[in-house]
Amino acid sequence: MTTLTTAFRRYLLLATLPAALAFSGCGKDNDNGPGNGRVMAVHAAASANVRVKVLVNNSEIGQLNYGQNSSYLNAPAGAQEVKINVAASDQNAVTQTVTIERDKNQSLFAYAPNTTANAVALLAVSDDLAAPTAGKAKIRLVHLGQGAASPVNLAQASASGAPVNVIPTVAFPTASAFVEITPGDYNFVVTNSTNATVTSVGNGTGAGTGTRNYAAGKIYTVLVRGVASSLDQTLQPRATVIENN
Repeated sequence: MTTLTTAFRRYLLLATLPAALAFSGCGKDNDNGPGNGRVMAVHAAASANVRVKVLVNNSEIGQLNYGQNSSYLNAPAGAQEVKINVAASDQNAVTQTVTIERDKNQSLFAYAPNTTANAVALLAVSDDLAAPTAGKAKIRLVHLGQGAASPVNLAQASASGAPVNVIPTVAFPTASAFVEITPGDYNFVVTNSTNATVTSVGNGTGAGTGTRNYAAGKIYTVLVRGVASSLDQTLQPRATVIENN
């Protein structure tokens, strides 16, 4: 009887082994699937001063007015077709293939690449959202001010002399890496190669006045956006601040 029981148990083990292996294999495939990345969309295209919708593989992930940004949203990893369409008419402004990295964060900036009416391009930038060193903040500069000086610097205004560079030499249309700063109130300015002010960051709203407090543990993007030749002052190059965390 013991022999029969042992044999039966062996039979059950052998019978269930393929299913167990198959289940294990399925789990491994899921772990190695494409997964998702996280994407923040930013409408910085003064050439398309209308509400737009952002689509990834024809799935809408959000709608934005000029100057607005989304939160970080899940998007399929891999090479994805990204579209910026006019929200009201669904007319396509730009279609671009963007590689979205699995389990990483990226910003997608829609911007004006030239002075052609309604011209829109996309800049995809990796976002290092690792926490700053204790007692520090992180900041970067993104230059999407069409027709403004290039390259530009992010500098701290000084009442007694030339501005002090925090992030130097960022060309249009690119982004710097994040750098750490000591938290506090700053009157940042964006300057050209001769230290002349291109635009003031101020309180970060685009008004160009006041100061802004940059807090420990926070991560910030200073975005220069606009078109220098625009007759609309609100669409000329300005500097705004985006909080990345």
